[in-house]
Amino acid sequence: MDATHLILLFLAIGVIAFLYSSVGHAGASGYIATMTLFGIAPTVIRPTALVLNILVASIGAFQFWRAGHFSWQLFWPFALLSIPAAYVGGYLQPSASVLRILIGIVLLFSAARLLFRRSDPPQTYPPSQPVAISVGAGLGFLAGLTGTGGGIFLTPLLLFCRWAHIRQAAAVSALFIWVNSIAGLVGYFTKVHSIPSLGLTLAAAAIIGGVIGSHLGSRRFAVRVISVFLATVLLIAGIKLVLTR
Repeated sequence: MDATHLILLFLAIGVIAFLYSSVGHAGASGYIATMTLFGIAPTVIRPTALVLNILVASIGAFQFWRAGHFSWQLFWPFALLSIPAAYVGGYLQPSASVLRILIGIVLLFSAARLLFRRSDPPQTYPPSQPVAISVGAGLGFLAGLTGTGGGIFLTPLLLFCRWAHIRQAAAVSALFIWVNSIAGLVGYFTKVHSIPSLGLTLAAAAIIGGVIGSHLGSRRFAVRVISVFLATVLLIAGIKLVLTR
């Protein structure tokens, strides 16, 4: 990648981190979409997205915890088995074609989630512990396998099932993303014994974007406009991955 493309990618990652953190996410699906559009290999995309996710999720988790929205009772059943499952997912190395399809499906799901945001449920009904533990294990494995933290799946699930309010769901998902991204990256490193240097190159962009976005918060922006914009990027990249042979 030449210097011009690297600078453009750096700026794009910063914008994605800013936009996602402003609406309560770490941005893995956005990083995956952006790197896909820049033609980066899927095997490099996954660990790089995990590195950037860890950085931005740590910022978001702290902000939501400080604001008093985090619920340990809701978080721990989802996280219990998700961490070892994310490690296993990160350890596995599927073929490039399989990984391309998996990531494409993640992006398309994320696009749908952004396009069809739901309002805050009037009442919530926390799931039973066995249900939360089982769901967390599945999401953790998928998080490690695809290079996401799993929050893009957990947040809409918490809302659709009326297990949490929007801010509480965002707070739980932020820490869920953080722990699973770490577990997935450790699993990847255990298998490969190296991490692409691209993650370190783009780290500053993610941190700057994440700090500014999480500080300003989603209430200062037209969230619907941001969601549609992000969904468009994810949709293009997802279709590109799924249809590429």
